[in-house]
Order: sequence, then C-alpha cells, then structure tokens
Amino acid sequence: MVVGTENMEAVLADKGGEILKPRTDKREYRRIVLKNSLEVLLISDPETDKCAASMNVSVGSFSDPEGLDGLAHFLEHMLFYASEKYPEEDSYSKYITEHGGWRNAYTSRENTNYHFDINADCFDEALDRFAQFFIKPLMSADATMREINAVDSEYQKNLLCDSRRLDQLKKHLSREDHPYHKFSTGNLKTLHVWPEAKGIDTRSELIKFYDKHYSASIMHLVVYGKENLDKTQGLVEEIFQEILNTNKSIPTFPGQPCTPDHLQVLVKAVPIKQGHKLTVSWPVTPSIHHYEEAPCSYLGHLIGHEGEGSLFHALKTLGWATGLYAGEADLTMESSFFNVSVDLTDAGHEHTQDILGLLFRHIKHLQQSGVSQWIFDELSAICEAEFHYQAKIDPFSYAMAISRNMKIYPTKDWLVGSSLPSRFNPDIVQKVLNELSPSNVRIFWRSKKFEGQTDKTEPWYNTAYSFENITEFTIQEWVQSAPDVQLHLPVPNVFIPTDFSLKEVKDKDIFPVLLRKTSFSRLWYKPDTKFFQPKAYIKIDLDCPHANTSPDALVLSNIFVRLLVDYLNEYAYYARAAGLDYGLSLSGNGFELYLVGFNHKLRILLEAIMQKIAKFEVKPDRFSVIKETVTKAYQNIKFRQPYEQAMSSCSMVLQDQTWPWTEKLDALTHLEAEDLVNFVPMLLSRTFVECYIAGNVEKNEAESMVKHIEDVLFNDPKPISRQIFPSQTMTNRVVKLGTGMKYFYHQEGSNPSDENSALVHYIQVHQDEYAMNSKLQLFRLIAKQATFHQLRTVEQLGYITSLSQSNHSSIYGVQFIIQSSVKGPGHIDSRVESLLKDLESKLYKISDEEFKSNVTALIDMKLEKHKNLNEESSFYWREIKNGTFKFNRKDEEVAVLRELKKEELIDFFDEYIKVDAPNKKSMSICVYGRQHLKKMASDKDKVASPFIEIEDIVGFRKSQPLYGSLKGWSQLKL
Repeated sequence: MVVGTENMEAVLADKGGEILKPRTDKREYRRIVLKNSLEVLLISDPETDKCAASMNVSVGSFSDPEGLDGLAHFLEHMLFYASEKYPEEDSYSKYITEHGGWRNAYTSRENTNYHFDINADCFDEALDRFAQFFIKPLMSADATMREINAVDSEYQKNLLCDSRRLDQLKKHLSREDHPYHKFSTGNLKTLHVWPEAKGIDTRSELIKFYDKHYSASIMHLVVYGKENLDKTQGLVEEIFQEILNTNKSIPTFPGQPCTPDHLQVLVKAVPIKQGHKLTVSWPVTPSIHHYEEAPCSYLGHLIGHEGEGSLFHALKTLGWATGLYAGEADLTMESSFFNVSVDLTDAGHEHTQDILGLLFRHIKHLQQSGVSQWIFDELSAICEAEFHYQAKIDPFSYAMAISRNMKIYPTKDWLVGSSLPSRFNPDIVQKVLNELSPSNVRIFWRSKKFEGQTDKTEPWYNTAYSFENITEFTIQEWVQSAPDVQLHLPVPNVFIPTDFSLKEVKDKDIFPVLLRKTSFSRLWYKPDTKFFQPKAYIKIDLDCPHANTSPDALVLSNIFVRLLVDYLNEYAYYARAAGLDYGLSLSGNGFELYLVGFNHKLRILLEAIMQKIAKFEVKPDRFSVIKETVTKAYQNIKFRQPYEQAMSSCSMVLQDQTWPWTEKLDALTHLEAEDLVNFVPMLLSRTFVECYIAGNVEKNEAESMVKHIEDVLFNDPKPISRQIFPSQTMTNRVVKLGTGMKYFYHQEGSNPSDENSALVHYIQVHQDEYAMNSKLQLFRLIAKQATFHQLRTVEQLGYITSLSQSNHSSIYGVQFIIQSSVKGPGHIDSRVESLLKDLESKLYKISDEEFKSNVTALIDMKLEKHKNLNEESSFYWREIKNGTFKFNRKDEEVAVLRELKKEELIDFFDEYIKVDAPNKKSMSICVYGRQHLKKMASDKDKVASPFIEIEDIVGFRKSQPLYGSLKGWSQLKL
C-alpha cells in the first residue's frame, strides 16, 4: 500500500499565479494580504451551512526552548482559554459548541494550526473570538497549572501507544543538537517540575515564546464563508488587522537529523501489542522541492504496490507479511525520510533478513531499470481524475488542509498541494531512488520476542530496545541469500476511469426508493441529484443467519471475510489505486460489501468479488496466516485504552447476541482449515441480500447488478444460497434496563501496565421516536460544553472527557466518558452525579433567549446539507440497516424542535436524566487502572442503594427484558 507524505513543512518563495481548482468546484477563491502582512485565502460558498476558519502559525515543537520540551504544544492548549476582549474562561469553546460547531488545534514540528467551524449565522462573532487568540490572549496564571495537567494527561494517555513509542524512539536515535530529537508533547516534568527546580517560571516563558514567535508575518489564514468575497474580505480586514506583525521570519532548521552514527543501524524494540513490524527508513531529499515531479509518490507507488509481481505479493505468497506500506514521512523543508513498513507474520519474523534482502534487491532493480514514463503518466492520470472530481468535504477539514498548504506552495497550488504530479523528470526521481541505499539506512524491528534481549530504554516512553551497526557487506549477504522470486513492475491499470459522463436522471426522487424486491433481495435506489459526480456508492449486506450463532461461528465468519479480501487483493488493488475503493467486513448478522468511487469500471469489480464468493475455497496456507492475524487482533484487545474497554463492556451489557473477546479467542485456538471448509457452505446456505445503490447509476444498471448477484448466489441448478425462512430474520435487540434502577459493573483494566482508569456513565432513555430524539439531542447540546469545562478544565479529571449521545440499535441515551490517571472511577462517577445536579440548576434557570438560541443551533445542525455522495448514502444506509426507514428524519425532528417549549425540555430532564428522575435507567461501567485498583472494593461498598451490581455480563443480559426490534421486513411494498 502506498501512503502519502506526512508533516509537510516547507516554504516556497513564489506566491504568484491563479489558484488552480477542480473543474467541478463552484466556490470562489481570493488571496489577500492585510496591512500587517497576514496572508489570507477567502473562500465563498453560498451553498454551505457551516462556515470555518483555520490559522496556521509557522512555529511548532522544533522551536521549543532548551529545557522546556512541549512549550509550543502547551501554548496551543492555553490559547483556548480566554482573551482580553472575551475574558470569561472557555467562552470561545462554549460559543462554538452552543452554535453547532467544533474547534480543535494541533502542534507539529514546524506548525501550530488552530481551526473551527460553526453554523453560518454565527460566523462573524465566532471569527472575532478566534482572532483574539492572536491579538491579546490572557494566558492566566490560574489556568496555567490546570492546563499543564491536561498536557500531562494527554501524555499519560499515549504512553502505551506503539506508534508514539516508535516515533519517539526514532527521534531519540538522532542528533541531540537537532530539533528532531526533542520530546514534542511535553508533560508535568518538562513543563513544571524541572523548570521550577531551576527557578524558571513556565508562564513567563510561555508569554515570551508567544511574543517572540506569534507574528502576523508567519501566519496563514483560511476563511470559508457563505457570503460573497467582498463582504468576507471586509470582515477579515476589520478583525485580523490587529494581529501584531514583528516581521518575524519563518524559522528554518538546516542540517540532517541523522549523522553517520545514526545510519546503517538495526534497532530492535519491544512493543506493547502482539505482532511483529519492520520499518526501513532512509533520509532523502524532501520531495516538497519537487512536488510536481513527485519522486516519493512515484517510488511509493512502485515499492508499495500489491499487485502480482510486487514485493508485497512475493512476501505474502511466502507467508511472511500481511501488509506493506511505502511513502515519505516526517517531511520538513530541510529533511525527510522515505519509509517502508512491513507487517510480519510469525514466519516472517524468522525470515526478516530474507525480507530485507528482497527489499534491497527490488530497490536495486528499480535503480538499474530506470524511471518509466508510462508509470508516471498513469499515476498522473489517476491523480488528475481524483483532483478534478473530488468530493466536497466539510469546511472544517478543507480550511485546515489549505492553511497549511499556503505556507508550503505557490498560490496557484494552494488547493492542489502535492496531489497532482504533472512534470516528468526521471533525473529527480532517480536521485531520490539512489538515496535508498544500504549506506543510508535505518532499520527498526519491533517484536514481543525481543523481551529480555534488550539493553537500552528510551527515556520518554520507556521503550526497551537494542542497537547494533550493520555494514553494506551484511546487507549484500542478505540480498544474495534471499529466495529467488520474480519481481516485476505493475501491469497497466485497467481500472483507470476514462468515462466521466453523467447519466440523465428522469425521476428526481428526494429519498431512496424501493426499486426491486424478491424473496432473495431488496434494492434501494437513489440517483445523484445533488453532487453531479461520475461516482457511485454501493452497499450490499448479505444477511446470513448462521454467521453469529456462537463464538465459533462468528470467528469462522470473520476468517471467511478476511480470506475473501486476501484472495481479491492482487486484482482489486488496481481498482483501489485508480480511485475505486471497496471493502468486505462482518456486519451484525452476516457480512457487508461496499464499493465507492468512479462508476465507470465499478461493475467489473463487483462481478469479480461475487465470483470470488461463489468459487470460494479454503487454502490451508492462507488460512494459517489469517488465523494468526485474527489471533493477534483478539489478543491485542486487552491493550485498548481503558475508556475503550469501558465502552466495549457497556455495549456487551446492552447488545443481545454478542460474544466476549475472550470466548472468541478461545474458540479460535481450536479451529482449523477443515472447520472453515465445513462452515462456509452452511454460512451461505440461507441468505438475504439488502442492497443500496446510489450516485451516477441508472435504474436499469442498478437492477441489473442486483440480478447478477441473485444469479450468482441463488439461480444455479445447485445454488450456493437459498432464501431465508421468515423465522430466521435476524434482529439486533437491546437490553431494557429497569426504570428507576442504577446498575454498576466494576472491572479491572485488562492491561496491568496501564495507570489510567475510566468511567462510562450511561443513561438509557428511549427507543427511536422523533420528539424524544429531539429533546435528548437538545439536552446534550446544552450540557456538552458544561461537562467538558467542569470535568476536564476545572476539576482536571482527564484529557479524555466527553458527553455523547449513544445509539444502540435505535435505543437512544447519553453517556459521560472520562479517562483519568489522577482519580479512580468511583470518584469520577460521584463527580458526574454532582455535575448532573449542576445541570439541573442550569436548565431550571435557562433564559428564554438562551433556550431559543440552542434550539436554533440544533435546527441548523439538523438542516445541514450532505456535502457529498458518501455522506448522504451513509445516512440513508443507516436507516435501512436499522430497519427504521425514516429517510425524512431530519425534517420531522426539526418540525418537533420548532414547536418545543422550554418547559417540555425541563420535564424531559426531570423524568429521565436528573439524579433522582423517576424513569431514570442508568449504568456505570468502571474500569480500574493499576494505580486505582485497590479502591475497587471500597468503591463498591460506597455505592448508595438501591443499585444492582452486575457480576457476570452475559448472565445479566440473559436475565433482562429486551426492547422490540424496529426492523419492519414484512411491511415494505413496492
């Protein structure tokens, strides 16, 4: 698989030229430069429901002062608090949240990026609040220590994340005098303990850092609005011209992160999770200097290819690898790395030297055979089609991506970035290719099997590792001893679309229609009447009653689906490379197929997939590999974040017909290829096919595709499948908690090394119904920011703190989710109860104006138009899958909201949500990390009656009543 560039940090001098935009893009763009030298891109989109802005500041963790690692990241946190103009703490976040928006920020090596979106009618004030970050932020002394704790909580959350650990290990093994070496996140030690011991005041250093670096001259702003460009320009000029310009230049960091001491090395590291991974890394010339020639994209395309004749295909055939990824990473103006990462099987781990030999042999062959024009032209054609027919995305993400591009590219390529290779220059590609040499390599090899064999520890994440030098001669020996397999270039890609014409739509149906219904299948159809793209969206759910009858059945179904993907890969990889994505996965009652992308060659891929299903056979060697992969996936469940464990336990309590991961792992241990041989005919013996086809597809094409599926499965003299019996119709049902009852489930965290604990405080409310849905959503909107502010900002319980709506098979509720390294679940649960009392007071005192404002914000959120075919189709597919078929849901719930009275919301809260609500049904899932485990017994004793302690999840679930299913299979008529 090819992966794109990451962390592109560079500056190109040329700022001239018209802005190149996709052919289908109707938005207007304008570049302006304010008097303070702030460079701005204005975007006018009269069709948008949300407006957005993103400010990219060209300073990041590379600029952290000596002895204050994480200061740039800490500053990013602090700017959210308050400003001189808006001094109320967290008022910016409160305003954004209460008006249907979202806000966030990130700190990278050379950038800090701030961004938000909001309902269009509130954009002007939100933009003014946002601008104050860069004009006069308060950065109060009171907030400083609290937000240092938040940064530390973020660090604690990441301690057991393998990708973070490897990233920091790579940094650790680099030049100590290069900023790449730094610890960018920061924690309590770097931001408080150590500075305080040296007499350094962190807040004073924070203000100095802000004054030194936050200059308009190194900022780039994108403003995505609904109004015309002239009006938006006037607003921007008025608000942002107050940002101070100190004529600061964008910082540069010359020199390479690695000296010869850090090259030609083999590093063995011990991960947290099961599995073996090999990452081969070379420092290379940053491709940003040659983004139109795209050397790293070209090389990633060839080295990361998965078709027949590719390196990955060879490794897969040998049973040594389950994934291979190639591409550029850690890109700055001065330095960059090209990485090849391989997911190894157990056998592959034992043959790592052979794998490295094959990789270097493959690279040597590419170096000697030269750069091919036809491959570049093919890559260019694919990228051009994807650029010019790209789907519209949300303004939030769009503004964020472009603001970073503004720093890197000339004006004409702000929207394109490096996504459009357009200039064939074999010398430039060859130069980078030649840098992938044995003398230039860093090899990182991760495996649990290295436990006890290492002698060093990385200081920030405590990763155990060993370090050894390797010579070019050693690598040459690997090359010579590697197996003799034939590797060759990809063949021309037959899936590249050439027909981008749009079908004529005669029936302008607003919602999906039931186009075809038989005893074997149903077809829902929705032509594209909004987006006018040459693309299609297909979802096919094969409902197989035998798929989930036991842990054994579910595991075998899982292996079956994974083997299908495995068998398809060499052929279907070409489709994916050409912009036609597909996937197969388990669904609630069977398995699900999706195809999304250009419609031109979609039918070819669909027929190939159906043929694989029809002719499925179990290959014992591939069964063994997939079984090993699934085993590790189940084993790694124990290393999930505690809040994820809590959410999983909550779902296990509620969802009928679900199996604990421990039972699935146990079942898997005893299963062999012969079991799958016997199971698959049974799995497919009874099937119902639910289809949704949307986009640039005519009715007769959609019907023809479904008829083809029926022919493959049902219409053979000896059919693979027969129709399901009415009694076999599967439904996903949910436990109905007792009214007025409080349930507890206490569990020890499954990873004994994790210090963090977590709580999910769940309140079950109702089954899908318009009026109740609207009240629940309005409560969440009002309470969401208050929850975050009180539990995270004020009480500092943990970095992960949220209030979200839950939906288990159309049974609605709310859940408070908190993960903490400082407090145990018992304490956190008591704080949630206290918060609910505060929310009770808040609701009782809410003014008519504030109530109306929240209702208006929620209506605006509901009326937000789908931005692309995928978004629209996902909404309708959920209705079909859940059996609710409420395609006009948004309009119906808006109608309820328009009539809703404040007193009705308060009555709803009093009846279902507040601490002593008469119809309240709540459950607290408490996961205890290592440092809070001793409190579990006493926490149980402190729980106030009446309550029910859940000791055994499955036993409890079997003893409880279930909500009826909303699936109306027999009610639908053509």
